[in-house]
Amino acid sequence: IISILAQIGCYVPAESFSFGLVDKLYTRVGASDNLAAGESTFMVEMTETATILNNITSSSLVLLDEIGRGTSTYDGVSIAQSIAEYLHDNGSAHPRTLFATHYHELNKLTETKSRIKNYNVAVKETEDGILFLRKLTQGGSQHSFGIHVAQMAGIPEGVVSRANVILSGFNQDMSLDVAEKPKKNTKTKAAKDNDYQLSFIQLDDPALEGVREEILNVDINNLTPVEALNKLNEIKKLLN
Repeated sequence: IISILAQIGCYVPAESFSFGLVDKLYTRVGASDNLAAGESTFMVEMTETATILNNITSSSLVLLDEIGRGTSTYDGVSIAQSIAEYLHDNGSAHPRTLFATHYHELNKLTETKSRIKNYNVAVKETEDGILFLRKLTQGGSQHSFGIHVAQMAGIPEGVVSRANVILSGFNQDMSLDVAEKPKKNTKTKAAKDNDYQLSFIQLDDPALEGVREEILNVDINNLTPVEALNKLNEIKKLLN
């Protein structure tokens, strides 16, 4: 808005403003579908983004918001990063661009793309939640605060609590993924199966031996869901 005001000769809400002339202003903001034309939200997003990428010049101003959110996470991250790289590397046009995203993976682009800079809106975490400081600071954010926002919007407390539990599980899974992998077990599958069978057969506990007999005597192919539950209950009683 400031660039438009300045270019038509109006005052701008700032002490000073320096910006080059803009020949085209492109925005890809918001999420909407076009059901009448059979276009999903993601299809509309990609169609509009394609128009931008095919018509930009070095004097254009491009505003992109949450590119890639209408599809799976991995697809979304991939297309978002590819678009950011194209805007940076395109030899015929280097438009000035604001690219808002919650894909933290894109923070790493500053390591390989000299003209990409990360900024985030400062947030202060308090005992009651979060406080938006409305201040732009340099650097990429590692948190999205989506659950906090959901709580502020009035989502029931039970839903918010459950979301925190699920998020904690995701974070734990991701930390396990990046942790050092254990040494490769060189045993063959047959050897592992054999170990399992031997340990299962050589159980000395009478209760576990009874469980073994029950499982071996079950005709799985002719077992109904109700019968399976009843059988599981019987096995459970053997262990009590």
